[in-house]
Amino acid sequence: MKPLIDNARAFGQRPADFAAHAEGQSPQVLFITCSDSRVVPALITGARPGELFELRTAGNIVPPYASVHPTSEAATIEYAVEVLGVGDVVVCGHSHCGAVGALVRGDDLDAVPAVRDWLVGATPRPKGAPDDPSVAEGVQSHVLAQVLRLRSYPCVERRLAEGRLNLHAWYYEVHTGAVRAHHPDTDTFTAL
Repeated sequence: MKPLIDNARAFGQRPADFAAHAEGQSPQVLFITCSDSRVVPALITGARPGELFELRTAGNIVPPYASVHPTSEAATIEYAVEVLGVGDVVVCGHSHCGAVGALVRGDDLDAVPAVRDWLVGATPRPKGAPDDPSVAEGVQSHVLAQVLRLRSYPCVERRLAEGRLNLHAWYYEVHTGAVRAHHPDTDTFTAL
């Protein structure tokens, strides 16, 4: 913890570098990804403060839209699309994902009921080889399912119809740093 504290102290010693951030934010991209500590959107994309609006969830799950009992994830998506006016949304899954791996293998998650109940939102169950430690196929199919779910959000559906929003499905390899994007015309993930 000490190195993190030391960096936080030093970070705050350059107030002039951050003064403009007090005037607001205007990110161009909503980046939805996993909470996994190995996935750092700003490092992957080279984004500076204010350029990405991030939503991180266990397994990069986009929960079903529900206007009666909205989730914090739905509020984040709606705010990014309606208020901030992002033009792009990236759903980025990653190799070696514990959440997707548990789903692909059908792990017993009774010891972690909150995790188990959250992962129910990942339906349909991702396809993939249970013995693949990177769970590449499972993560890629899972990302596509989350993009499809995202399309059902009223604000996303409306902006897509107006041609003011683009959706992207990415797969990040934690062991190589490579990023692959889904191409609907070939239904494949290829290097950016």
